[in-house]
Amino acid sequence: MKLLLTLLFLISLIFAQSKTEIPAIFGNNMVLQQNTEVTFWGKTKSNSNVEISSSWGNSTKTTSDELGNWKTKLRTPNYGENFTINLQFSDTSITYKNVLVGEVWLCSGQSNMEMPLAGWLPADSIEGSKNAIENSYNRNIRYFTVEHQVSEKPAFNCSGNWVEQNPETAASFSATAFFFAQNIYKETNIPLGLINSSWGGTPVETWTSAEKLATTEKYANVLNDINKNKEEFENIYSWLNTRNKQNVYEKKINERWKNLNFNDQNCSKTDFDDRNWKNMNLPTGWELTEVGNFDGVIWFRKKVIIPSEWKNKDLILELGPIDDMDITFVNGTKIGSHEQDGFWNMPRTYEIPANLVNDTSLLIAVRVIDNQGGGGIYGTSNLLNIHPKFSTETISIAGEWKYLPVAVFLNNIFYSFDVETEEFFHIPKLPEQLNQNTPTTLFNGMISPIIPYTIKGAIWYQGESNTGEPELYATLFPLMISDWREKWQIEFPFYFAQIAPWDYGTKIFSQILRESQLKSLKTPKTGMAVTMDIANSENVHPAKKREVGERLSLWALKNEYGKDIIPSGPIYDSFIIENDKIILSFLYDEGMFLKPIDGKNNFQIAGEDRIFVDAQVEIKNNKLVVSSDKIKNPKAVRYCWDNISYGTLFNNAKLPASSFRTDNWEN
Repeated sequence: MKLLLTLLFLISLIFAQSKTEIPAIFGNNMVLQQNTEVTFWGKTKSNSNVEISSSWGNSTKTTSDELGNWKTKLRTPNYGENFTINLQFSDTSITYKNVLVGEVWLCSGQSNMEMPLAGWLPADSIEGSKNAIENSYNRNIRYFTVEHQVSEKPAFNCSGNWVEQNPETAASFSATAFFFAQNIYKETNIPLGLINSSWGGTPVETWTSAEKLATTEKYANVLNDINKNKEEFENIYSWLNTRNKQNVYEKKINERWKNLNFNDQNCSKTDFDDRNWKNMNLPTGWELTEVGNFDGVIWFRKKVIIPSEWKNKDLILELGPIDDMDITFVNGTKIGSHEQDGFWNMPRTYEIPANLVNDTSLLIAVRVIDNQGGGGIYGTSNLLNIHPKFSTETISIAGEWKYLPVAVFLNNIFYSFDVETEEFFHIPKLPEQLNQNTPTTLFNGMISPIIPYTIKGAIWYQGESNTGEPELYATLFPLMISDWREKWQIEFPFYFAQIAPWDYGTKIFSQILRESQLKSLKTPKTGMAVTMDIANSENVHPAKKREVGERLSLWALKNEYGKDIIPSGPIYDSFIIENDKIILSFLYDEGMFLKPIDGKNNFQIAGEDRIFVDAQVEIKNNKLVVSSDKIKNPKAVRYCWDNISYGTLFNNAKLPASSFRTDNWEN
C-alpha cells in the first residue's frame, strides 16, 4: 500500500511539473508598468527553457527549476499601446495581445472600495454614476478584478481577466478606483491599469501575511490553529468538492443570485419535518450565534397562529432587513423575494393574499442568502410582525425560529448540503473557522497570487470593520503596508481613504479609528484622503465616490507625477497654550477657513476637569485660536470627536481636515 501511494505521489509530481501554468494576472489587454523591469513568473516542465519577447524589442530568457517554477524580468519602454508579448516554452507558446505599457495601481480594501460604479441599488447609489458610465469609453484604461478567494496558505493563482474600460466594464468596477483613474489620466494622458482586490466587511488583519501578523501577540494563537489544521482544511475542501456545486460568477451580474437550486424546495412546505432543526431567536445576525462567520444559505421556518377573524383576509408580513437576499414563502407559496445585491439593509414587507389565509395556522419559511460578511434576519424586534392589510392590529413574529443551513458559499461557489439528513449539523467543526474575516486568508487568496506583478502604487479604502479595536489599527495598518512592500520588494506609494462619519452606535468610537489612520501618515510615502464632509451618517456606503477617488488621485498627482497641487486638507500638527486660549498649527494650512454646520464648528475645549464644551474658533496667521468663556485654564482641544460629526475646517483647496484631538485621555 505504501509503495502504491509513493508511486501515485511521484506520478502526480511529474504531472504537476509538466503542466504550464501562468498566473491569471497576465493576459490579453493587460497593462505593464512603464520604464522599468517588470516581473513575469509561472510553472512549466522542470529544467525547461523559458523565453519572453516583446513587440517593442526587448526580450529575456530563464530556466525553470526542479519543480518547474520560473521567474524573470522584462525591461519595458515608456508608455504606449497595442503591444504583444510572446512566452515560449519547450512544448507550447502563449501570446498576449492588445497590451498597454503605462501605470499600474493596486486598489484594495472592503466594501467602499469594492462598491461598483453602478452602485448596489436601491439603498447604495453612486452620485453621478449614470453620466460617468455613459461616458466611460477609454481603451487606455484597463481593469482586472480579483475574484473573491479565501485560502489557508498563499495561493499561486486567482480568477480574473483584464478588460478595457467601457460602459459595461466600468459599471461593475470599483467606483472609487474608477474616479481615481479618470483624474490621473486626465492630468497625465498615461495609460492606466487598475487591479481591484477588495472584499466588503473585511478587517485589515485578513489582508496581512502570516509571517508579518505573527509579530503581533494578539494573532499568534489563531495562526497556530490555522497552521496545525492545514490537513483538516484540505480534507474539508476535498469533501466540499463532492457536493453539488454552483459557480455564480459564471452567470450575468444581474442573474447571479436568481434561480439557485440547492435541492431544498421542500423546506417551504407545511408538511416538511423540521423537528430536528435547531432554534435561533430572531432578529439577529447569525454570525452572533453558534452558526458563526458563515456565508451561504439558511432556511428559517416559523408557525404562526392568527386570530380566526383574520382568515380569508389579505395580510402583511414584515420581516425587517435581511442580509443579503431572500425568498419568502407562506404555506408553501412564494409571496416575495429580493434576489439581487444591494438590499442588505432594506426592510422586507410582503403581502400574503387572502387565498393563502385559509386557516388560523400559517407556516412562514424564508430562504436567506448571505454572500459576504454578516448574514441573517436582523434589525429590531418591533420590525417583525404580521397584520391584516390596512389594520394596526399586529402579531409579533420575533423570537424563536427553526433554522437549517443548506449551502455554504466559498470562493464564489455554493456547495450544497443534504436537506433530508440535515447534513450541515453533522459536519466536523474546525477549531478555527476559515472565511474572509480569518486573519491572513485574503492575503493568501487575493494578494499573494498577484505578487510580484510590478505596480506603481496602491490605493486603499478600509477600516470600518476594525472600529471595534480602533487603537490596535494604529499598529495593524502600518504593519500591512510594510508587509506588502516587503513582499513586492518595492517601497511603492500607498494612499488611503479615511473612513467617513457614520452612526456606529454608542459602543463604537470610530473617531479613534480615524485617529489611527491619521497616525499612519508617519509611514513613509503615504497619504490620506479625508471624507469628513462627504459622508452620510445613516449609510456606511457614502454616495460621493467621485470625491474620494479624486482626493486619492491628488496624492498621486503631487508625489508621483510632479503636479503643483495641494494634496490634502489641513493636518493637525501641534499646539501651544497661551493664557486662556489654545493655538493650533497645521500642515497644508494655506487659506484655512471654517464652514459651520447649523451654527456649530464642531470644536470642543476642556480644562483640567477633562469636561469638553463647545469652543469658539478664530483663524489668525494660518493658525486656529480656540477658546471658551467657560474654560479659563484650557488643556485640550478636540475636533469632530464622535461618530457622526461632519467636517467644518478646510483649506483653500477646499479639502477638509481630519478629526483630531490634542490629548491622549481615555474616553
